[in-house]
Amino acid sequence: MTRVQLSLLAAFGSAALLAGAFTFQAFGYAPCHLCLLQRWPHAAAVMIGVLAMVLGWRLLPWLGAAAALTAAALGLYHTGVERLWWQGPTTCTSGSIAGVDPSDLLNQILAAPIVRCDEVAWQMLGLSMASWNMLASLVLVGIWVAAARRAA
Repeated sequence: MTRVQLSLLAAFGSAALLAGAFTFQAFGYAPCHLCLLQRWPHAAAVMIGVLAMVLGWRLLPWLGAAAALTAAALGLYHTGVERLWWQGPTTCTSGSIAGVDPSDLLNQILAAPIVRCDEVAWQMLGLSMASWNMLASLVLVGIWVAAARRAA
């Protein structure tokens, strides 16, 4: 495959992941804050793929690889939050209530988002959507790197 073909394949992969995320959302799986963050690098990768097709610049696949790697890193971070390996953003996780005044706790509860980042909404084969996104994004990194290393 040529550089442009591989770039389009990787961009299509990101588009498919975005379509999957929107499909899950349409079926009632509301995204959390970290889920939404994971979508942006894929959107960037799709745009980079279009630019690669039009312009054919050799640098573009490296930018696509960086976008996919960013999505993978966010997926890994989100997976760690879901598995309680580390604490996530306080805007979408429960955190500790030790030493919190009851009235402050009530305010936190009322201000809490509907969807929490530290709860798995759906999983397959023991892996959450964030984990699957991470793995798919790593595959896309490989495709982008292969594209970058190919001749036009």
